[in-house]
Amino acid sequence: MTHLAPVSVRVSQHERELLEEAAAQSKTNLSDFIRRKAVEAAEIEVLERRVVTIPAARWKKFEAWVNGPPKDVPPLRELAETHPAWRS
Repeated sequence: MTHLAPVSVRVSQHERELLEEAAAQSKTNLSDFIRRKAVEAAEIEVLERRVVTIPAARWKKFEAWVNGPPKDVPPLRELAETHPAWRS
């Protein structure tokens, strides 16, 4: 089983009531609801990041990959050759 570490968050009374209502509608407890929604928001935030940092030790390997020959990926090639439905 995964160990869960406590996180403390302060909310107003109105915010707590709203969170409790949402948790009840989701048929879960407040703690599980807040954890699930916080993790979902964190995943979205991480996936939408605009800057990617490549450690200096891996930069040459990255440059070699970028400047290397293209790799044929049949499903991507087929997708690129497909005409969009709106252009029929």
